[in-house]
Order: sequence, then C-alpha cells, then structure tokens
Amino acid sequence: MAKRKTYDDSAAEQDSEEVSSLDESSSEDEYDEIRQEFEFFDPQTPWDFEGFKRLLRQLFDADATSFHLGAIADLILAQPLLGSTIKTEGNESDPHAFMTILNLIEHEGKPVIKELTNYISHRAGTNPQLAPLQPLLRSGSGKKVGLILTERWVNIATELIPPMYRMLLEEISWAVAEREPYTFSHYLIMSKTYVAIPSLLNEETNRPKKKMKPKATKGIDEGHTMYYFHPEDEVLERHATLFGGFDYVKPSAAGESDSKSTFHDFGIKQRGHLILIEAAKFEAAVKEMEAEFATQSSIAAATIDES
Repeated sequence: MAKRKTYDDSAAEQDSEEVSSLDESSSEDEYDEIRQEFEFFDPQTPWDFEGFKRLLRQLFDADATSFHLGAIADLILAQPLLGSTIKTEGNESDPHAFMTILNLIEHEGKPVIKELTNYISHRAGTNPQLAPLQPLLRSGSGKKVGLILTERWVNIATELIPPMYRMLLEEISWAVAEREPYTFSHYLIMSKTYVAIPSLLNEETNRPKKKMKPKATKGIDEGHTMYYFHPEDEVLERHATLFGGFDYVKPSAAGESDSKSTFHDFGIKQRGHLILIEAAKFEAAVKEMEAEFATQSSIAAATIDES
C-alpha cells in the first residue's frame, strides 16, 4: 500500500508554503508567485535510498561520517508502512523531508543500531541534562525506546510536520494492533539546534558592520541562547521527560561557522539535540503541535492505493 496526501497551500501564508520574489522587470508593487504542491508518501525502496542518505547526512551534520548512512536508510526502507516522505514531483522524485521511527531494542543486534545507541549514550554523557538517558539505552533496562529520525529541506514549512507526526502515531497503533514490535515506553527525537558565536570575519577586518540578530525560535541550552532548526521541537520539549544539546564529536573547521551564517557580526555553531518523551505523553504533544502550527491551509484526506 502507498499513501498519498496532498497539502493544499492555496490559503497558506506567503512566507511559508508560498515563495514570492520581486519581478525586477515590473513595478516594485508587483510580485511573481511560485506555488508548490507537497505530497506525502510511504518510504519507497526504488526512489528514496539516496535521498534518505542526503537528509541523514544533513541531520547528523559534522558527525554523519560516524555512521553507515546507507544501513540506516535500508532500515527505514525495510518498514515502508511506518513513516512518511514529502515530495513535490510525484512518487518517483527525491524526498524533501522524511520521518521514521526505529526500534532500538528490536534492532539492537544490528551494527548500525549499536553505532547509533553508543553515539547517543556517549553524547548524552556530556550534558547533565541528558545523562539520565544513558541507563534507558542500556541493554536489559526494560525500557523500549523508539528513535524518531526526521529531517527536511529548508523549503519545507513547519506546518507540514504535524501531519507527519500524526500519521506516524496512527501507523504505530496499526502496527501494534497487528502485534508488530512497535510498543514503546519512550520516544527519543534526534534533532539539531545552533547557537550564535563571534564571527572570525570580525577579527580580520575593522570595517563597521550593521549589527543583526538571528530571527528564529529560541530557548536556553547549557546557559547559551539556542535557536531551533525545527521549530516544532519547542512544543515537544514542553511534554518531555528530558531534553538538551551536545557538541558534535567532530569539530568544525575554523571559519566554517561563518560560512553557515548570513549575518555579519556572528557565525553559527550547530549542535546535536535530543528530546525524550514518555509514550503516554506523546499524543498530547502532537495535538499541541497541530494546534500551534495550524493555518488556514487544509490537509486533504489521504487516499490509499492498494497495489
């Protein structure tokens, strides 16, 4: 079976689902509008493998080389009825976003799951806020942790993400009804954030610069002002048992923070981020997310095509 949901952006806000640009040949009051239709699909082996690897590389950032991304992509594709992708040019095109869940207990014998579990445990040990996560991940803890992996391109509006979480919850319930191993005690979301740091460019030149501040949803992590790449994470944290950030194992090259910033007076330092939510509280988190990011746009009913 393959699901296909269409996101109707006809009434969406201009700065999210609608991309507008100035038409240089027209008057300053005229705009050229580019409308984009987004469709939801199940993970599909023939077309999504390379796209998943690219998005996983983006999610894990500097530490992506620590994992066999192809093996993670294979695990995602091995459970096509769990999780979703978002595409813009039909089922055979590259995914612009994905969401899935991996059972860390069911797959604990697989090398790539051992890599992921060890990595998360070690990184959690670097932040006191995350340290309680370590015993939950140990074999024999009695806890069943589902690792949620999700990433998207920058053109994917946040309003598209709550439906992916809703579909994931529904698919988990269907799998449990079929006695498949997707009964979890906790959900662990792997994400990323960034903090603003002084720019090396300021040390290389004394020319005056216009001061600018990053515009993004923000919070506090280990005393630093933290900015979210995924704004929905702030909602999830309100329901979380614990959450916090960590530095990547692989250090960024000098000046790399400046290359990732469009501002003059600071660069950005990307960090990994983890959110742990008890299974009993996850439904409420998704409901709040749906309410917070609801717009006048509508999500058309899913159509299920049996093949």
